[in-house]
Amino acid sequence: MKIAEGKFVSIEYTLKLDSAEVVDASEPGEPLGFVCGSGQIIAGLEQQLEGRQVGESFTAAVEAADGYGERDEGLIEEIPRKNFPADVDIQAGMTFTARGHGGPVSFNVVSVDDEKVVADFNHSLAGKRLHFNVKIIEVREPTAEELEAMQEDHSCCEHTCSGCGAH
Repeated sequence: MKIAEGKFVSIEYTLKLDSAEVVDASEPGEPLGFVCGSGQIIAGLEQQLEGRQVGESFTAAVEAADGYGERDEGLIEEIPRKNFPADVDIQAGMTFTARGHGGPVSFNVVSVDDEKVVADFNHSLAGKRLHFNVKIIEVREPTAEELEAMQEDHSCCEHTCSGCGAH
């Protein structure tokens, strides 16, 4: 069976940047499972998976536009320091998750002073070319439970969001 829209797929993968730094990988014996065409993985990788079969291994380069998008300087915002707990020692490089209008939103702290926290709402991999080493473990029809879980994955936001790929 070939990978196509609507099929359940599981892959083992390693994700590297241009620098060869490994930034993500599936755990040994725990492949990543998803329904093809559902937006559960980045579009650039999904496109390179289509038509492939169980047992195939390949490398794929995914440009930023087909991965987590280009960096958007408009997603860097100042947040009043008073909006954070006073007892938290906020440092540049920290990651926080806040409640947004459509659900949880993560951001990285760029800088902080007594008055404000400069927050970057871009995905940490935005603007970067991604290099995947992939092995296809399974291709089949999804179960009812997997289809239900796919629907739950998309409940995070009401509108198009740049991070999760749900819409």
